Amino acid sequence: MMRNKLKDIWVEGRPVLHGWLSIGNPFTAEIMAAQGYDAISIDIQHGALDYSAVLPMFQAMRASGVVAMARVPWLDPAAIMKTLDAGAMGIICPMINSRAEAEEFVSYLRYPPKGQRSFGPTRAGVVMPGYGLAMNDEILAFAMIETQVGMDNLEEIAATQGLDGIYVGPADLTLGTKAGRLPPGFDRQEDEMIALIQRIATVCRAAGIKAALHCGTPEYAAKAISWGYHMTTVSGDTRLLAGAAAASVARWRELTGAEPKAAGSTGNKGGTY
Repeated sequence: MMRNKLKDIWVEGRPVLHGWLSIGNPFTAEIMAAQGYDAISIDIQHGALDYSAVLPMFQAMRASGVVAMARVPWLDPAAIMKTLDAGAMGIICPMINSRAEAEEFVSYLRYPPKGQRSFGPTRAGVVMPGYGLAMNDEILAFAMIETQVGMDNLEEIAATQGLDGIYVGPADLTLGTKAGRLPPGFDRQEDEMIALIQRIATVCRAAGIKAALHCGTPEYAAKAISWGYHMTTVSGDTRLLAGAAAASVARWRELTGAEPKAAGSTGNKGGTY
């Protein structure tokens, strides 16, 4: 039976560094997995991918030993169970607003008698020897709190039997609690948003579950760890690729003094090359 390494990290009192994949490509997944993250999630909800990309991405990440997880599109048993059968060791579920929804979510991750997961671990059963009922205690269930209703029910959600943690997406949490008054985004600086983010960590600690936060920078992630967060996501493949490319382009232009052509210009004043 395969042990979830994240549980061992938390037992040792260490925080988890979590990565994020939105590009549906096994090579991208393999590159990210080789960089030293403790865990990486595939974003099936908003990522540019579907299940046909998820399974080979899990395969590509296997050699690194990183804990492979996924954010599913919604509270849908078919999507959750199929992702687990592909080999996910943890599921992040968006838009959990009540204890009843949290209980429903948890039930889809556990085999009877603890839940209602259907048995058929197509890939997981092959690459994880002994895969079966014992996985009920290894698969991680993270509920996302993203709305005012979710915040109103925070304590009840956190107390759900079998829920392992709450995952905070600050962009949707901002949209869902501030009625559009504040723009979405990571690394919130507003006192009112920091208060909400800190409250979630406090409630998780009281309930004995883990708090996870999606961050844009290592600096903010370190701050979140000091607030009591147990797992922090630091950006993701799309933003990291865009940021590195932009920095490289800007540095080249700075060193060479070559400015980009104006929009619509061909740069060809006479003939062809």
